[in-house]
Amino acid sequence: MDLHNPPPDLYGRPHADRFMRRLTAFGDRYSPALGGPLLRRNPRRPLGRPTPPLQLVVTARRVIATDVVELLLGDPSGGALPPWQPGAHLRLALPSGRERHYSLCGDPADRTAYRIAVRRLPGGGGGSVEVHAELHPGARLTARRPRNGFAFCAEPAVLLLAGGIGITPLLPMVHEARRHGLDWHLVHVGRSADTLPYAEALRALDPHRVHLRTDDEHGVPTGAELLAYAPRGAAVYCCGPAPMLAAVQRALDGSPAGALHFERFGAAPITDGEPFAVRLGADGPALDVPADRSALDVLREARPDLPYSCHQGFCGTCEVRLLAGTADHRDRRLTPEQRAAGALLPCVSRAAEGETLVLDL
Repeated sequence: MDLHNPPPDLYGRPHADRFMRRLTAFGDRYSPALGGPLLRRNPRRPLGRPTPPLQLVVTARRVIATDVVELLLGDPSGGALPPWQPGAHLRLALPSGRERHYSLCGDPADRTAYRIAVRRLPGGGGGSVEVHAELHPGARLTARRPRNGFAFCAEPAVLLLAGGIGITPLLPMVHEARRHGLDWHLVHVGRSADTLPYAEALRALDPHRVHLRTDDEHGVPTGAELLAYAPRGAAVYCCGPAPMLAAVQRALDGSPAGALHFERFGAAPITDGEPFAVRLGADGPALDVPADRSALDVLREARPDLPYSCHQGFCGTCEVRLLAGTADHRDRRLTPEQRAAGALLPCVSRAAEGETLVLDL
């Protein structure tokens, strides 16, 4: 074969292929035309309008476990709410201005109300305390449309593992698994029976597939004990505190399960961090960020009013502007253009050892 003088035809014939010749000629003219003035997007043309926030009202409230309240949120005019899928969460703007994410735990087919359940954490950031104290029937608030970072793929066999309030994103998955006739099992663990939200409703679904375990009666389960409920090759969906997730991850390879999907309550432990510093403004004080803490945690000690929500780099609530320094962006939200323009999410982003990030604060 002569590689330096290929034949004019794809199949080695001595004459050129008429169709390919015409297609090549078309491409030679069409591709440059795409960058022409008439086909380029006008940079002065405004972008599409952002989606307006939802206006919601608390329509019902009830206590469903120790320190856990359930809220139903509806449209003030009685209209249908935007659709959602199991695993979705709602970003609420509370009356104080705090923004918090709460998993939707109702039925996706019910467009009349969103259902959330919130455990009161006195030592937290104040969001859950505000929900318990301020959100009663008739209270108005705004929210972003539901987003899903924990999608349910409806595999033929699934194991759902919930730790305490982690049952909220898994409840809709249970109903979805039943509707599809999947081979499913649910394990719900907690400190004691009174701390398990929706325990009675879960028992009523299928006592052979729902397993409730409490630490005071059964002891703290190991990852292997939890995964022993998995059907062979099952996909595992897990939501709970960090020790529970870590135990399940460690035991996965030796279990019957085949895959793991999980959602955390908060930030993942920092295992590969280096110490660096953040400076509040060009002439402000420099704050040391240890290898095992986030920049957000350090910043909030100096600026308690700094907004935040997810701690995981996907909501964007804590976004600040980077004035100087080289950041290690670890978020799942900002585009390359936003990062180049100086956007930074201090809840997960870090820097090399000894680096100082100057922030517009």
